[in-house]
Amino acid sequence: MPEPVDVDDLRQRLMRAGYVADAGLATALACAVSLERAVLLEGDAGVGKTDAARALATVFGAELLRLQCYEGLDLAAAAYDWNYGKQLLAIRTAESRSSGSESAQDHIPDLYADEFLIRRPLLAALGAVRPRGVVLLVDEIDRADDEFEAFLLEFLADFAMSIPERGTVAALHRPIVVLTSNRTRDLHDALKRRCFYHWIGHPSVEREIEILRLHLPQLAPALAADVARASAALREHGLRKAPGIAESLDWAQTLALLGAARLDAAVFEPSLGSVLKYPEDLQQARASAPAILAAARGATG
Repeated sequence: MPEPVDVDDLRQRLMRAGYVADAGLATALACAVSLERAVLLEGDAGVGKTDAARALATVFGAELLRLQCYEGLDLAAAAYDWNYGKQLLAIRTAESRSSGSESAQDHIPDLYADEFLIRRPLLAALGAVRPRGVVLLVDEIDRADDEFEAFLLEFLADFAMSIPERGTVAALHRPIVVLTSNRTRDLHDALKRRCFYHWIGHPSVEREIEILRLHLPQLAPALAADVARASAALREHGLRKAPGIAESLDWAQTLALLGAARLDAAVFEPSLGSVLKYPEDLQQARASAPAILAAARGATG
């Protein structure tokens, strides 16, 4: 088993990799890495779940393998497949080389050799050549079907996979596995038991300012604070899609592009399309503009 990961040290290294993790997230990630267990990150879209996996790969100098889940995802797309075209070509080549005294079978290579195997993310993750050499990101697992979730449960139990034509392939070094979910449906309890769990909520205003300043160092401190406070205010309005960190970053960049030093009425409405994505949300934000702008400036009422 690899050496244990210190939580505070990991948090600092994530910061240097461009990711601001709170103590709870840093603890979940450190435990998952130290104990070679998967970690399940749930939260609304845009709160930084996928970026956490990317930053973790950067911290350990690991290869990031991403499996984007969707309805109908099967093993051929997630785990492995055979290069049927290449296999057919090998058979035809063998037939063309055969003579009267030889059969085509004498020239056909092993059709299930490595050269014909297509390694998808799950199988590729088992091939890590050193500890912490691979971060496997299974993104939006809640979009996949129950059948794939059941297969993933078996994969996480032993970090091994059975290939009928080849036998069982087991990991020499277990990958770091990060699952993300937007919670469009509930995941099975059995899968959750295989994972450390952390809910990533929307950040506090102070943490969001820190994130904005880290990713946009050229952004004026006052504008970063305005955007963080305004985003927090928007999240209190029961919108169809509350802005996440990704939208706050887009909003801040848009305001900077407009030459704004602060978030005020002149730039508020023109910039809303960078942070809100539904017409009813835009309408509600426009109606609440005075309150949101007051919150952006830190006014309490």
